[in-house]
Amino acid sequence: MVEATNFIEQIINEELESGKVNSVYTRFPPEPNGYLHIGHAKSLCINFGMKEKYNGKCNLFFDDTNPSKEKTEFVDAIKADIKWLGFTWDKETYASDYFEDIYNFAVTLIKDGKAFVCDMNAEEISKNRGTLTEAGKESPSRNRSVEENLDLFQKMRNGEFKDGEKCLRAKIDMASPNINMRDPVIYRILRQTHHRTGDKWCIYPMYDFAHPICDYMQGVTHSLCTLEFEDHRPLYDWVGIELGFSPKPRQIEFARLNVTNLVMSKRYLKKLVEDGSVDGWDDPRMPTLTGLRRRGIPAEALKDFCARIGVCKANSEVQISYLEACVREYLNANAERAMAVLNPLKVTITNYPETKEEVDFDINPNEEIKRTRKITFSKNIFIDRDDFSLNPPPKYFRLKQDGMVRLKNAYIIKCDEVITDGNGEVVELKCSYVPESKSGSDTSGLKVKGVIQWVEASTAVDVEIRKYGHLLKDEEYAGQDFSERMNTESVTVYNGKVEPYVFTCEEDKPYQFMRTGYFKRLNVGGKEIVSEIVSLKDNFNK
Repeated sequence: MVEATNFIEQIINEELESGKVNSVYTRFPPEPNGYLHIGHAKSLCINFGMKEKYNGKCNLFFDDTNPSKEKTEFVDAIKADIKWLGFTWDKETYASDYFEDIYNFAVTLIKDGKAFVCDMNAEEISKNRGTLTEAGKESPSRNRSVEENLDLFQKMRNGEFKDGEKCLRAKIDMASPNINMRDPVIYRILRQTHHRTGDKWCIYPMYDFAHPICDYMQGVTHSLCTLEFEDHRPLYDWVGIELGFSPKPRQIEFARLNVTNLVMSKRYLKKLVEDGSVDGWDDPRMPTLTGLRRRGIPAEALKDFCARIGVCKANSEVQISYLEACVREYLNANAERAMAVLNPLKVTITNYPETKEEVDFDINPNEEIKRTRKITFSKNIFIDRDDFSLNPPPKYFRLKQDGMVRLKNAYIIKCDEVITDGNGEVVELKCSYVPESKSGSDTSGLKVKGVIQWVEASTAVDVEIRKYGHLLKDEEYAGQDFSERMNTESVTVYNGKVEPYVFTCEEDKPYQFMRTGYFKRLNVGGKEIVSEIVSLKDNFNK
C-alpha cells in the first residue's frame, strides 16, 4: 500500500484496500474562459500527482458548457501551461464531446419524473429559492406531466423558445437545507456560437449537471476539486445515484491556493488585461502560469512550492515570500552567475595598463564540479552607483573617497578622486588598483571587507533592466476591492549595463546578477530587455 501523506491519499488507500476501487483515475477540469493561474498549479499537482503516485490515469477535461466566455485561444494556452509544468494527460476530453449523452440523461430524468421544464426566468427562480432559514417556493410548472415536459424540452432543443424563456430543472426538494438542492437548473437556453460545436446547440447543460455525467463517462474514480464545490457535492451525488452510475465517481474537496499580493480570480485577471493595467495575460507581473513562465519562474520551483504547502481541507493564505523563497532556492543552485550594474557609474583605473586581460569568473559556486569562464577586464569599467557614497554611514564597506574595495573576481581598487558635475552629482571615479591583489593569486596582504560587481566599459551592453513589485499592495489592504489595492509602481526601469555573455545564450536562460537578483532576457515588442525573475534578498521567515 502506498504511504499516505495527506487526507486524499488516505481516502484512496482505504478504497483500494476495501476493493471499492481497483485503480485511480482523476481529471484536471479547467473551463477554457481564461488563462490558468498559480492557484490552478496546485490542482494540477494534486490531480496529476495522484496519477503518478498510484500508477493511474489523469485526463485533461475541458468544461466547455458556457460558450459565451470560452475560446480556442484559452484551450491552447491551458495545454501549453500543463506541458510546461511537465505533466502528461492520458486523454484530452471536452464536455462538448458528451453533449448528446448529457441531453439523453436529462431526458431520462424527465421520464423518471425527476426533472421538469420551468417557465420562470432566472430572476424569478432566484427570488423563490428561499433562504437558509426559509424553504423555497415550488415552481407553478413543477407538476407538469412527463409527456408535456418531454415535448417542451425537445422544443427547447429545436430553438422554439427565446433565451431565458424556459429552462430544465431537477425536481429534488425546495425545503432542502442545502440551497443547491432546491430544484436546481440543469439546462438553459443560450444562443451562442460554441468554439467546437458551432451553432449545433442552443441549449447547454449547467456545470453541476454535466460534471458528474462527464466524470462517469470518462471512467473517473475520484473527482478532486477545490473547497467551494463542497456544497455542490450532494447534487453531484444525486445525479449519479438517480442515473444509476455504477461505480459512481467520488468527489473530494481540498483547500484552494491563495497567495498574498496576487490577484487570484480569472474575472479580475481578465479585467486587468482588458483595461490595460498589465501588458497581457503573459505580463511578468501576472500570476498566470504563462506570466510566471515568461517571467522566468522555473516549473520545478513552482511544483516544489505546491508540494511544500501540502494538501489540506481548510482555506488559508500563503505568503508570496514563500513562493519567492522556493524560486530563489532553485535558482541559487542552478542559475549561472553574471555581472550587471543597474545604475552605471564610470570608473577609470589610472595605473592600469592600456591593454585588456581575461579574468576567471565562477559560473556557479554551488556546483560540485567547479566551472569558470573568462570575462574582460580593463582600466575603464562601470560599477553600480549604489556602491559608492560621498558621505558613507558607519561600517560602510563599499567604495568611498580614499577607501578600498575588491572588484569581484578581479582586483582591489582605491578611490583617489571623485569627479562631479555642475550640480554636484558624481559622474566619474578615478581609482588605482593593487597589481598583487588579483583574485585567486592575491599576495598583497590587504584585507578589505567590501566586494562589488562591475562590467568592462568597452564590451558592456546597454540595456533596459526591469525590476518588479507585487501587483497588489500588502496585507494591511486586505479586504478591499482589488482595484483599490493595485500597486501603480509595480515596475521600475533602469538603464543599465550587462556583460555581453548574457546576450550570447538563449533568451529563457536565468542568471544571478551578482549582488542584484535573478534575471533573464525578454523580448518586449521586438525590444530586448533584461527582466527580473526574483530579488536576491530573501524576506521569507523560515
